[in-house]
Amino acid sequence: MGDFIEIAVEKIRQQVGSKRVILGLSGGVDSSVAAALIDRAIGKQLTSIFVDNGLLRQNEREEVIKLFNDHIPGKLRVAKAGKLFLGKLKGIIDPEKKRKIIGKTFIEVFDKEVKKLGNVDFLAQGTLYPDVIESVPIGGNPAALIKSHHNVGGLPEKMKLKLLEPLRELFKDEVRLLGKKLGLPDHVINRHPFPGPGLGVRVLRDITPKCLTVLRQADAIFIDELHRSGWYGKLWQAFCVFLPVRSVGVMGDERTYENVICLRAVTSSDAMTADWAKLPDGLLRKISSRIINEVQGANRVVYDVSSKPPSTIEWE
Repeated sequence: MGDFIEIAVEKIRQQVGSKRVILGLSGGVDSSVAAALIDRAIGKQLTSIFVDNGLLRQNEREEVIKLFNDHIPGKLRVAKAGKLFLGKLKGIIDPEKKRKIIGKTFIEVFDKEVKKLGNVDFLAQGTLYPDVIESVPIGGNPAALIKSHHNVGGLPEKMKLKLLEPLRELFKDEVRLLGKKLGLPDHVINRHPFPGPGLGVRVLRDITPKCLTVLRQADAIFIDELHRSGWYGKLWQAFCVFLPVRSVGVMGDERTYENVICLRAVTSSDAMTADWAKLPDGLLRKISSRIINEVQGANRVVYDVSSKPPSTIEWE
């Protein structure tokens, strides 16, 4: 990876020259490693833009800012757009409509931030090799497309920016190794994947601030216990889902009628197939007990035992 860094840095410098680059930062592994690599190559010519869409995990915006302050000396702009996103998503239940609204609004917010910077020539993305492969129709047949990736050829034409994709020939494990060589902390490079629409596709009903608060708190407990038990690093992905049902329960001497949280944890090597994780009974009991006792608005926890295929990893 040492040789790769030297070659990639030189390639980026030759491609960019003295021009400016923007990067859409998500806080995940791919975009963080891309930011660190490009920053090493061109320094202040790179500006990273982080859009807080109001659909992030607990303390995510603060963690991204801390990552830059501690490990990436480049420029970071944070667009706080939660109210805008939630306003446009109000009353929307259909998952495809949610995704389209979130994607369109993201582009609007991102484009607005780019215009504030003046002249910019390149858009950097953390595109990986599997993203490219999955986005190519098999045998030239568009119907055989495995899945569409927002960061593969998804550039709005009006932005007129050239693409810079320094990780395009790498697999996820290679990107993690590269991140380590670049000095990024383990909690960043070993982080589980997170969907572009964020918690918007993990609330299986219309999205409200209350639903998001309950889901964030439950998810934080789940991830915390996975880290404490040593299970986090054994999983491809783990998260909570806010189900569109309510459940009768008893808290103390009072009847409750609250929300149901589903735990999802899978093992995989590439996310093309996945098996539900056989988490220990004692661990599931502890997670369930903590969520029910600590999260106001949740009184029942269930565990998803579906594999991919036929189920997907995410619910929406």
